Amino acid sequence: MTFLERGYVIAPADDPVALVRIRELVATTAAAALGDPAPADAGAYLDDAGSRIDPARVNDVRLHVIAAIEREPWFRASYYACGRKLVDEIVGNELAIQRSVGFSIQLPGDASSVLPLHSDAWSEDSPFEAVLWIPLVDCYRTKSMFILPRERDVRWRDRVHEFERGGVEALFQAVENDVEYLDVPFGSVLLFTHTLMHGNRVNRETTARWSLNVRFKGLFTPYADKRLGDFFEPLSIRPLTRIGLDHRYPAGFHE
Repeated sequence: MTFLERGYVIAPADDPVALVRIRELVATTAAAALGDPAPADAGAYLDDAGSRIDPARVNDVRLHVIAAIEREPWFRASYYACGRKLVDEIVGNELAIQRSVGFSIQLPGDASSVLPLHSDAWSEDSPFEAVLWIPLVDCYRTKSMFILPRERDVRWRDRVHEFERGGVEALFQAVENDVEYLDVPFGSVLLFTHTLMHGNRVNRETTARWSLNVRFKGLFTPYADKRLGDFFEPLSIRPLTRIGLDHRYPAGFHE
């Protein structure tokens, strides 16, 4: 199945070294926030977070890690490098990237980390955005995210209004048999269109989920409320585009 048919694709990371570097940064920063020594095995440390982090502290750790990530000048280039082939092929080669990073920690059994069924394009987000979702541990079943593949999403979209009274939980119960929980092992990346209904449920597995997400869009595709210079910044601009943007007509020139 292609991205156009499914609305998502999972593939091996293009730059495994960059991915390992990102995971090491997250694990080391989280350990420091918790008063632990730097872990010898970053993956095992993150998996076992449920034994170390009280659910009440999850957001504090999350914000601490985000701050550390955004201080690193190499992070955005490394993140893009992990999914560059997919992003370039599917989104384009003149790109805008989300300025801040999305970051999720989902401990086993922690209902506070649930992201209900939704489509970002239903609110303030442009349908021309794609999400590059990168797990730092093996993600599967309820430890992962779910998505309604494009051919099924299309069928349910015209019925969403029927669930206005029952809300998103009633909608999820209706579409539950059609959603897919994505199997995305560490070392792979997921690119998806957030026009699709997606979300997560309570993590019923025995280990914790740690994942990052950053949005990409064609630099010149339409923006919604989240605009260039505010939510997005330019990532790649081709030489001719730079010339065109810098072009100025001579003073007094008239056609």
